[in-house]
Amino acid sequence: MPKIRIIDVATRAGVSKSTISQYLNGRFGHMSATTKEKIRLAVEELNYVPNPIARSLKSDKTKTIGVIVRDIAGFNTSRVLRGIDDLCKKNDYNVLIYNTDFNEQIERRSLVTLKQMCVDGIIITSTGKNNDLINEYVQNGFPIVQFQLEYQDCQTNIVLSDYRLAAKTATEHLINLGHKRISFLTQEFEGNLSRTERYQGYMDALKAHDIKSDENLIQYWQRDVGFIESPISLLQANNPPTAFFTQHLAITTDLLIQLNQYKINVPDDVSIIGFDEIPMVEMFKVPITVVQQDSYNLGLESAKLLLAMLSSELSNSEVKKIVVPCSLVTRESCKSINN
Repeated sequence: MPKIRIIDVATRAGVSKSTISQYLNGRFGHMSATTKEKIRLAVEELNYVPNPIARSLKSDKTKTIGVIVRDIAGFNTSRVLRGIDDLCKKNDYNVLIYNTDFNEQIERRSLVTLKQMCVDGIIITSTGKNNDLINEYVQNGFPIVQFQLEYQDCQTNIVLSDYRLAAKTATEHLINLGHKRISFLTQEFEGNLSRTERYQGYMDALKAHDIKSDENLIQYWQRDVGFIESPISLLQANNPPTAFFTQHLAITTDLLIQLNQYKINVPDDVSIIGFDEIPMVEMFKVPITVVQQDSYNLGLESAKLLLAMLSSELSNSEVKKIVVPCSLVTRESCKSINN
């Protein structure tokens, strides 16, 4: 079946191509009701779908943005995406979502593909491995907003949670319950300022309460291999931690699996606070205390920031950082202990 063109619609409606173009772009206030109805019927009968990229050659806008995420099925990511999509719909923007599965090559390909598709801008939570390309796009005036993760060598407009204050508040919650041996479970920092901010918040709380830090309590987790050192071995060592503070949902999940395998009870044997909400936590035998990010608002603010750039309300040369507060949701996984 041949592709329907704008000239076909014009012929069916008995009007000029420019009249059809004006109608499709919403500039039909001067048209008679009869003309508008003829065009509407012609579009409907021919099942004509305007080509947004072709239309953008005249308007220089596709009214489409790209969003690149690391895990589209992630509990927080899904809420961020909803926030982005809701605001974009209200402003008549379409959203194209690319999922990278934490793969830097897929992320790079996604950036290039979206740029080639003439999206008006990109919102991305990145691996930190393609900062050269992101910086190149920004320097050439292409609108990009990052969210969730900040990297030292990649300065763009960005929306973040207040990681440092949130980590300090969570650590102090444990300290106020009598805990002094608090193990901090994290990924390697690798130039990731957001992970560093959480660590600094943890250290701020220890310092504020005159608790000496212990490097042995800082333990690392990797996405492909899990814990570098088993949390169980920490609990079996001399002077073990009395609490764990995990810095990612996947770390919390792995920790809970190991504790369950070794029949270590929470909170009787060890207390836990996790960073990020846990799906269906209300179904747990012992619901976990968490730092809860306002993920929906992160999405809204990211979309607001990008749309402000696209409407020239915000200069592309101006780097803006928006910080969204977190909240501590206390549940049954933390227990008061005797000093």
